[in-house]
Amino acid sequence: MPNLQNLILPIALLALMYFMMIRPQQQQAKKRQELLRSLAVGSDVVTIGGLHGTITAMDDTTVRLRVASNVELTFNRSAIGARDAK
Repeated sequence: MPNLQNLILPIALLALMYFMMIRPQQQQAKKRQELLRSLAVGSDVVTIGGLHGTITAMDDTTVRLRVASNVELTFNRSAIGARDAK
């Protein structure tokens, strides 16, 4: 039985590490993918750099944002950090 007792602590530590580190990261990645999939023309967003704008055009890899009158910038789609809560 000493061999079983020696395995309990490492197994418990692996389970704790999964619930404290790996699982939250997986959930955060899933939420981010849902955000990027839900983007549409007209959505108000904030880039990961903190720039606020409205999506005017998009394709599979890029997003075009209107940040001021007559000012549009092109970003990678992955640069969108969040929806703007205006």
